[in-house]
Amino acid sequence: MNSILNNIVAIILARGGSKGIPKKNVKKFCGKPLIGWSILQAKKTNEISSIWVSTDDNKIAKIARTYNVNVIKRPRNISRDTSSSEEGWKHAIKEIEQLTNHKIDFVVGIQPTSPIRESKDIKKGIKKIIRTKSDSLFAASPIKDFLIWESCKNSKLKAVNFNPKFKRRRQELKKQVIENGSFYIFNPKILEKHNNVLSGKITFQIMEFWKTFEIDEAGDIEFCELIMKNYLPNMNHIFK
Repeated sequence: MNSILNNIVAIILARGGSKGIPKKNVKKFCGKPLIGWSILQAKKTNEISSIWVSTDDNKIAKIARTYNVNVIKRPRNISRDTSSSEEGWKHAIKEIEQLTNHKIDFVVGIQPTSPIRESKDIKKGIKKIIRTKSDSLFAASPIKDFLIWESCKNSKLKAVNFNPKFKRRRQELKKQVIENGSFYIFNPKILEKHNNVLSGKITFQIMEFWKTFEIDEAGDIEFCELIMKNYLPNMNHIFK
């Protein structure tokens, strides 16, 4: 664990409601409740001082407590489909600081619907935000081979990240990354000031592209299980 001068807190926001997959955070994924993977990955990250699950759902809270982590009751008015993660993080930060009587240096916001990650990804992110003296960091995946088109009015298409009249070889394309949502690390002061976790000096932590996939719809569970079992075959053994 860290000293109080490096109070790095993991916050997992897990609502009970979900349109794509009802109660998806408690659905079985590779033999465990989906939210369990994020909790276990956080527990394997020694740089994290404490782990908190913020939820409006009693079943999620019950599961979280079986992993011996802290639970925060998230109010219904910030647990709607239209509620932002920023609202959830703000509420959780306030609760944690009041309960522990200690200021938080960095928050690691872990998305429970992105289980295809390793604790080393989070560790690298924490080390990078401290080393670079950044205010915020997002998990990212490389997309240099992707030629992205955007659908516009009248069914027209517009190239986003390249000029279709002057296509370059793959080797000549600029390095680009996507924000994959797996986790964020940020200074709480930045969130309070800008109401946005990606503010101030921003950096990113690269993850393998196959870790980009998340569980949003019913078919995603089987697909992501195939990735988890084939690319991270030792994961279940590590977290037994």
